[in-house]
Amino acid sequence: MTENQTSITEFLLLGFPVGQRAQLLLFGLFSRFCAFTLLGNGAILGLIGLASRLHTPMYFFLSHLAIVDMSYASNNVPKMLAKLVSKKSTIFFAPCIMQTFFYMAFAHTECLILVVMSYDQYVAICHPLHYTAIMSWRCTVQIITSWACGSLLALVHVSLILRLPFCGPHEINHFFCELLSALKLACADTRLNHVVVFAASVFILVGPLCLVLVSYTCILFAFLRIQSGEGRREGFSTCSSHLCVVGLFFGSAIVMYMGPKSSHPEEQQKVLSLFYSLFNPMLNPLIYSLRNTEVKGALWRVLWKQRAM
Repeated sequence: MTENQTSITEFLLLGFPVGQRAQLLLFGLFSRFCAFTLLGNGAILGLIGLASRLHTPMYFFLSHLAIVDMSYASNNVPKMLAKLVSKKSTIFFAPCIMQTFFYMAFAHTECLILVVMSYDQYVAICHPLHYTAIMSWRCTVQIITSWACGSLLALVHVSLILRLPFCGPHEINHFFCELLSALKLACADTRLNHVVVFAASVFILVGPLCLVLVSYTCILFAFLRIQSGEGRREGFSTCSSHLCVVGLFFGSAIVMYMGPKSSHPEEQQKVLSLFYSLFNPMLNPLIYSLRNTEVKGALWRVLWKQRAM
């Protein structure tokens, strides 16, 4: 972008409009959430690497979900924490655009990874005899496709932002460079950007959510055919916890990018952003891993081996 197109060289992040005492409280709370997110997902990533029994497609997908969640926390949360403990939090134009790109890339990639994880669950439960033959080579292709599509869609959004002139004001009413909040500062027509955002939301949110629901519907019907009451309860418990995480992630994103705007859209966006930037990445290790008996068994074996050494 040329200098005469953009006179703004930095943006001011407004963060949360609360008092100083509340900001310190939020700083302590969110910093702990961020630490739990990094430690939990890092532990899962390390455990999958160390335990040979977890070298399966399911945990291959889970390791990439952990990478995405750790990246979320590293990309979005530091600026939010810095704003909570300082009176002024600024970010230069280039880092702001980079933050927007990575935020969109990670969000799109997580949507697609959740889809392939639900497909993996469907194949494992509904077609167990053919699981290895179906997933042995597809898992790598699916992960590469997820990262590539997520990054390309984010690049489209950033390319459309870079064509816009930004000449003031320079205040972003958010705790990081969120796409919709940044578009409000452009002094040009942004209708094309909003059309692309809506079209991308249909492709990356509504479509994947429908595929996830179809997969889990087939899984639930498979559980209904189980004769054992205990096995049926365990299956329903696993599916319900997975669907809670999926619903939280997709629901907050759909309301934010496709739902009607409230009387305070900026504050609504901040709260919704917290769900898939902080809360969801923190919950994923608990839901997908620590409730899994196979993961807990691998954890005990690794700890026992370390103690024996």
